[in-house]
Amino acid sequence: MFFFFQAEDGIRVLVRSRGLGDVYKRQQLLSAPVDVLIPAALEQQIRGDNAANVKASIIVEAANGPTTREADEILAERGIILVPDILANAGGVAVSYLEWVQDLQSFFWEESEINRTLNSIMTRSFKEVWDFAEVRGVPMRQAAVMLAVNKVADAIRTRGVFP
Repeated sequence: MFFFFQAEDGIRVLVRSRGLGDVYKRQQLLSAPVDVLIPAALEQQIRGDNAANVKASIIVEAANGPTTREADEILAERGIILVPDILANAGGVAVSYLEWVQDLQSFFWEESEINRTLNSIMTRSFKEVWDFAEVRGVPMRQAAVMLAVNKVADAIRTRGVFP
């Protein structure tokens, strides 16, 4: 597990199992020798000019739009698994929905029940996107968007369009 924190001389990487890691300048962080990279602050950080330097085998986009289209293609060619922002950030939306349902019912669940439900939703969503990407032979971002469009289209067909 990796923890990143800002320091005056760069960004320090704290690796839980090995203690304090190396110091990286901001621009070097994306090419750090890590298993999982989580760009979590700024958009368009992984670009065509630096995607080839990424060492991680998995990227989980916690920021909105941290990877450009050109970088997406390079990462896909390299076989790097990229969990897109619209999937990785869906937990906040799911919990907002659960809060809305609670408010409507004037009934409030325990935090452990919310966490269990969220875990179920996110696990199912990840598997759905992963399986769709595998079957269609497309990257996970494209699979997530295709699934989302399909779900909206199905809802419109089922419920109709309301004014």
